[in-house]
Amino acid sequence: MSKLSGKKVAILAAHGFERSELEKPLEALIAEGAEVEVVSLEAGKIRGWSKKDWSGSVKVDKTLADVTADEYDALVLPGGVMNPDTLRGDRAAVEFVTAIFASGKPTCAICHGAWTLIETGLLEGRAMTSYKTLKSDLQNAGAYWVDREVVIDHGLVTSRSPDDLPAFTKAMIEEIAEGRHALRDEHGAFDAPASPS
Repeated sequence: MSKLSGKKVAILAAHGFERSELEKPLEALIAEGAEVEVVSLEAGKIRGWSKKDWSGSVKVDKTLADVTADEYDALVLPGGVMNPDTLRGDRAAVEFVTAIFASGKPTCAICHGAWTLIETGLLEGRAMTSYKTLKSDLQNAGAYWVDREVVIDHGLVTSRSPDDLPAFTKAMIEEIAEGRHALRDEHGAFDAPASPS
């Protein structure tokens, strides 16, 4: 039986996503038996970015208007500069990310993808990494930033760049397979999630 059989995962992205950071996790999730949906702001296709130019496109399976956080077991946030910058300025996107992350469901962000997580207001005390230019942004949001290829903190998986994709996808699969993680209470201690995985 595949590790992620029965799991449903959302990949939230907009135009300008880093192509490898969407495609490689998507391939890995499908290979492990997960049901994966690319979720975006509008229907149709979103255009990818690779190095210094537009590169390829991906079909949008669902728009944010058509989904709820309850439908998914986990969330993946690819990087690229334009993509998370668009998402963090969209109220529906931020509410969707916040609902999944706050519930203790595995949330996986690579490179600039962590930008959107800042808008949740839930990074206080969380260990994270990201593309190096986000270090101060994440520290200002209360995160403990470290320079490693992958950082795992109670279901939160973060990586720095496309070079870290092998470690990122491995950790992503492990955390999603484990299911919903413990939540911090108002004192910063970890409690069991409100509902079972």
